[in-house]
Amino acid sequence: MRKRFDEQLSNLNTSLIEMGALIETAIAGAVKALVNQDIELADKVRHGDDAVNEKEKEIESACLKLLLNQQPVARDLRQISTALKMITDMERIGDQAADISELCVYLAGQEYITKLTNIPKMAEATIKMVSDAIDAFVKKDLALAEAVIAYDDIVDGLFMTVKNDMIDLIHHDVANGEQALDLLQIAKYFERIGDHAQNIAEWVIFSITGKHKEIQVL
Repeated sequence: MRKRFDEQLSNLNTSLIEMGALIETAIAGAVKALVNQDIELADKVRHGDDAVNEKEKEIESACLKLLLNQQPVARDLRQISTALKMITDMERIGDQAADISELCVYLAGQEYITKLTNIPKMAEATIKMVSDAIDAFVKKDLALAEAVIAYDDIVDGLFMTVKNDMIDLIHHDVANGEQALDLLQIAKYFERIGDHAQNIAEWVIFSITGKHKEIQVL
């Protein structure tokens, strides 16, 4: 019985890794579409969100079957309930990558008012956070999960830099206003992706320790 249960948990980890790969690809595709003003790639990212949603449903179903059929306790229960929490944030990351891609389509025909430097850095940082958070869950690596949470400060700092840059561009020339706001919105989406990755890491800590922020359960 335990061997079968462990196999199912291993399959759950594999599915989470697969879903993580989908959203990492979506983030990378969205920022590449932005930088290269690639409408075709932006559309591909938007349509790819369907695969993320399907993977979420698949994992949710697997978790519920484990809960109903195996009736796990303690750490096993925390692991399964954490997976359910993780996929909610992962699905939202997919949504935000699709939202970025929609703005990429709108911006594709415009000459950029500034060189895009910090937004790609935000994308790179959020990909690292997502990858490390999922890796921390699979490996039960508390230190890595804590590092993901700390790394969100880098994303937040980059967002503030983009925000200040956009404000300066608008002050310099009010005609820059519309595009500056669109670019700021894209940066905000990446900042939210970082927040979701942080949420995932916090749930990973819960799965390992039984503690989520200041509340201790199980």
